Amino acid sequence: MKLVVISGTPRKHGRTRIASQYIAKEHDMDLIDLSEFGLPLYTGEQDQSDNTQVKEWKETILNADGVVILSPEYHSGMSGVLKNAIDFLSNEQFSHKPIALLAVAGGGKGGMNALNNMRTVMRGVYANVIPKQLILDPSDFDYDNDSVTEDSKTLINSLVEEFLVYVKSFSQLRKQL
Repeated sequence: MKLVVISGTPRKHGRTRIASQYIAKEHDMDLIDLSEFGLPLYTGEQDQSDNTQVKEWKETILNADGVVILSPEYHSGMSGVLKNAIDFLSNEQFSHKPIALLAVAGGGKGGMNALNNMRTVMRGVYANVIPKQLILDPSDFDYDNDSVTEDSKTLINSLVEEFLVYVKSFSQLRKQL
């Protein structure tokens, strides 16, 4: 089973990356860190399909059995780098594929709009976003150990467990199609 975690932040150091690294390591998933991946700015021009990074990006998501997407909330939405990356993709990569969503907020009441924004965009590419979702606040991080708190680990692991139920179901469905 091939599972991918997307760290949808442009920051090389930050909470979204910490949470993404935890998930990838703890649950044996491949990590794509968009702060380092090097995708160009999406223009919609056909020649971008020849770009090596774009080809690798499309192939990685196409071959994934499920994807966990994390984004910080910027101005009540997902990060621009994540939206740009998704714009290179389509239902070809996502149709019915299980997706888990996590938002990393600055605190207080943030995060929900980013989750709603990601859910809307994923619906546009026919992905199967699981019902459970999660918002992580600054207090959910163990900064001394560059990780998440024990309580947050429990919440994240519960989300991943539900995600895996959908991934296994999707794998069975694909065999029948």
